Amino acid sequence: RWPPCGCPTQPPAPGRRGPNTKGLLIGAIAVVAAVVIGIGIAMINGNTDDDKSDDQANSTPTQSQPGSPTPSGSKSAPSGELPKVDGADKSLQLVGGATGASDVSGARSADGSYIGGLNQAGASVTWTVNDIPKSGKYTVYVGYTVPGKDGSVTLMVNGTASERPVDLKNWRHAAEGDYEKGWTKTYNWIQLNKGTNTITLSCGQGNQCDALIDQMWLVKGWVNS
Repeated sequence: RWPPCGCPTQPPAPGRRGPNTKGLLIGAIAVVAAVVIGIGIAMINGNTDDDKSDDQANSTPTQSQPGSPTPSGSKSAPSGELPKVDGADKSLQLVGGATGASDVSGARSADGSYIGGLNQAGASVTWTVNDIPKSGKYTVYVGYTVPGKDGSVTLMVNGTASERPVDLKNWRHAAEGDYEKGWTKTYNWIQLNKGTNTITLSCGQGNQCDALIDQMWLVKGWVNS
């Protein structure tokens, strides 16, 4: 049909397509995602480097060094350590003929001195031990030498005799009469009270007391060496 104007109707011209908004949106999202991922990777790498730096810093050895050992003749034990005494220490009580000496070499005391004169009935040495941190089990060590034969002395703690003597064995296999080659040590298990205690070595009935004593010291607990 013709329109009233008598003009033929023109078919509409093919229209232009609008911009592909969906594609642009997807592209923009991809760009943003790439930027976010890149920033995340950079941050992760930055933290890893920091961690490595921290690990390297923590692995660097410190400058502090362990303290020097205390000389065996020190008058008081450092904090955390138990007392130790040399044979010629003036704090020791010597009776019955026991006396300090230094003519036999090999003693491990600070000045090479030791206690002699124990080889007679009634001779004894008493060590007054202060600053025991708590009541309980302790081990007392005795440094000594014997002249090529076994010996023994009676052990007393706070005035009470122990059932077991201090055995002074010739562990070094020294020849008879050779005190210099016989220096060694032994130990006994004891119970101490908190604070002050006395430890006595005496030549009693049945003992063989021909020995020289150069040191005594304590260890916490009952040890086996």
